[in-house]
Amino acid sequence: MKLIVKTFAAVALLFATCGSLAAQTPRAEYPRPQFEREDWVNLNGEWTYSFDAGLSGEARNWTASEGFDGRIIVPFCPESSLSGVTHTDFINRIWYQRKVSVPAGWDGRKILLHFGASDYKTSVYVNSRLAGTHYGAGSSFTFDISAFVKAGEQANLVVKVDDNLRGGLQPGGKQCTNLHSEGCSYTRTTGIWQTVWMEAVNPGALKEVFATPDIDQSRLIVRPSFWGESMANTFEVVLMDGKKAVATESVQATDNNMVVLNVKKMKLWSPDDPFLYDIVYRVKDASGNVLDEVKSYAGMRKVHIQDGYFYLNNKPFYQRLVLDQGFYPDGIWTAPSDEALRRDIEMSMAAGFNGARLHQKEFEERFFYWADKLGYLTWAEFPNWDMDINNELAARNFISEWSEMVRRDRNHPSIVTWTPSNETWGCVPGVYQRLMNDLYDITKAIDPTRPVNDASGDGHVKTDIWTVHDYSRDYDALVKNHTITPGVEPYRNQPEKKFLACYEGQPYMVDEFGGLPWIKPENRAGSWGYGSNIDDIEQFYSILEKQVEALAACKHVVGFCYTQLTDVEQEKNGIYFYNRELKFDMERICKIFEKIPSWIENPADLSDWK
Repeated sequence: MKLIVKTFAAVALLFATCGSLAAQTPRAEYPRPQFEREDWVNLNGEWTYSFDAGLSGEARNWTASEGFDGRIIVPFCPESSLSGVTHTDFINRIWYQRKVSVPAGWDGRKILLHFGASDYKTSVYVNSRLAGTHYGAGSSFTFDISAFVKAGEQANLVVKVDDNLRGGLQPGGKQCTNLHSEGCSYTRTTGIWQTVWMEAVNPGALKEVFATPDIDQSRLIVRPSFWGESMANTFEVVLMDGKKAVATESVQATDNNMVVLNVKKMKLWSPDDPFLYDIVYRVKDASGNVLDEVKSYAGMRKVHIQDGYFYLNNKPFYQRLVLDQGFYPDGIWTAPSDEALRRDIEMSMAAGFNGARLHQKEFEERFFYWADKLGYLTWAEFPNWDMDINNELAARNFISEWSEMVRRDRNHPSIVTWTPSNETWGCVPGVYQRLMNDLYDITKAIDPTRPVNDASGDGHVKTDIWTVHDYSRDYDALVKNHTITPGVEPYRNQPEKKFLACYEGQPYMVDEFGGLPWIKPENRAGSWGYGSNIDDIEQFYSILEKQVEALAACKHVVGFCYTQLTDVEQEKNGIYFYNRELKFDMERICKIFEKIPSWIENPADLSDWK
């Protein structure tokens, strides 16, 4: 832990030395490290832009614009300081423009235009022609623009983004629906907020894979899909341990084939040893020529639910999670650098957490990459707040984007739980139950390998994990609330939803607690945490320690999530300050949270809940 803390200064130095490079190409790293090709073009940097308050851009022929008056740094949203704009009022529509040059060497290949994320309705025009429209706050999307521009040509790229956060039909997460941030809602994110890039692929190239580790039978199962299927082509998978190939298999390159690699002496992935196998995917023609090559990796691990416990690699595991909202003072939803993503995880581990509940935001793929590399468990969650989940169109938008999110991220070993929603207030019986049932079933259809926590904070309908929120400070209150008495309904933080579902022995986790505010006097105006401010730092340590001890005393509690990793704007209950500076003695904080070991050596009999 001391080593992790010492790395913070080194990371800060790295930020300074990389400043000039970042100014040229911000977020220059490849954005999709689990599906990486060598031949690509990063389109981050300076674009032109204009707001369109009157929604009249089409009437003014903006789809063909050769440049707008404003300048913005992509991939940072216009609300952020890193964008160079810092406009924090509501933005109902924004237009972007830039020229793109397609390399001459891309002749004969599909030209793909990728967006890491753009909030919300994004329409892309290439040389004045509509290339595609995507609906989503944080899901990634791709348009094949081969019909609009050829290799060796320059294209005019115009992007229109509509964002109606207050309409209730789109996800917003913790974006504030009032003008100024308040409560637990913060500065909004509009438009492009993750990397934009181009790459070229062979018409028969690999489109995606679903790589499933099977540690019980020592194998990796790979299900591919292709941009174009061909019985004449071969799909080859090479599994690497360092520079050594440990398994190689090939099949014909069609979507209904799968590759099964038997892995001798399989090395498992866990927080103790986050070993990753490298993978090379190749598509070859009948003569053995390589048409497509993609570099990837896999972590061999298993998660499942059994007897009231969460199991990792067939052993009961206690998840000590922290709530991570993924906000940054200068980038809002966008991390200022790849190093900042890694640093957040290292900060969390230094505080004694073995994972995070990624709260009300679709995190970018590079965050999951660092979680995979560092051995950090994550719960992936959808930003469902501000959605009118009783509205059919809102439900349709919810389901489609959540499905995209699960498909994109299901190969990351660090993700151990899917959480479609959080604190679903105001739900209408029947309508809500249908939505929760659909979300659970669709998630399991896309990825049957992970548990689903349907609604964090008690609004359960169909769930593999039973989660509740409890911000009680008192030791005795926490013990009373979370000691399960046979024949008695367990604690509910939303008792009005008792009719939705009954507890059936799922792993019981308090996935929000704490939130303790320790706020400097000069920062208290307009700030808050859960409960009254704690003025004495020794009292803070004492209350925190008693809370953790209380959860440890409840045998049915098999995991927790502390609120939260950092302060966020006016909500100042983080373990760290918003700017990521130290707030407490991390060695002391770490010892408190690590009072509960990660591995449960002697699991108790939890069947007495009945």
